Amino acid sequence: MSGSVRAQTTAPVICAGTDVRAAGPGPLVAVLDYGIGNLHSAHKALVRLGADARLTDDPGLIADATAVVLPGVGAFGACLDALRARQLEEPALDAIASGRPFLGICIGAQLLFDSSEESPGARGLGVLPGAVRWLPPQVKRPQMQWNRVDPVEADDPMFADLGERPWFYFVHSLHGVPADSSTVAATCDYGGPVNAAFRSGNVFAVQFHPEKSATAGLGLLGNFVTSLRSPVTQAGRGRSSAGAPSLAPANGSGT
Repeated sequence: MSGSVRAQTTAPVICAGTDVRAAGPGPLVAVLDYGIGNLHSAHKALVRLGADARLTDDPGLIADATAVVLPGVGAFGACLDALRARQLEEPALDAIASGRPFLGICIGAQLLFDSSEESPGARGLGVLPGAVRWLPPQVKRPQMQWNRVDPVEADDPMFADLGERPWFYFVHSLHGVPADSSTVAATCDYGGPVNAAFRSGNVFAVQFHPEKSATAGLGLLGNFVTSLRSPVTQAGRGRSSAGAPSLAPANGSGT
């Protein structure tokens, strides 16, 4: 499929009545609420998977959460302005610095970079050194389709049990290009390689929409929630990274 652009016209489906919730009390997951669209979809998916997910802009709750999720759709600059207007930049960066698992989704993944060609002059969160760049001019933008994703590591726990080259749903015109290529955790093919997922320590970020990606999407989010159920996981204000659950492959290749 290299060098081609191919759409998936029939989306994977979830069997009606499937109960994917795990037993027992779920880990507290703070889904950052900065007033940008599509926040509720990610929140509802995490709740369905057994997490005690809260859509919140409360710094105290974010500090107490076992993990933090930054979702969203929209333009890079406008989303950064909204995040900062809600005074959520510092709580997000504090969560990352604490070593707690942090998941970025779609524009939430892009905000983790230093800058974006979409919004010249806008300063990103700087968690992933590098820039967000336009997809190649020869392809249709946005990429709005199902596409297969190729994990870099075969044993990547975030893609565990999803099958070979799982399908995910994409809606984007730009993608992150990190300064350190080892940060790329997965790619897809859209007129050439496009970066689809990133990992740096306790941070995992995806360009696609797992909350809209049927079985594979719920599987990836389920792997995230499962990682938070580790016996050593402890929620708490000011906790350090010691004993935090790992989102990295078993070979320790996460940067």
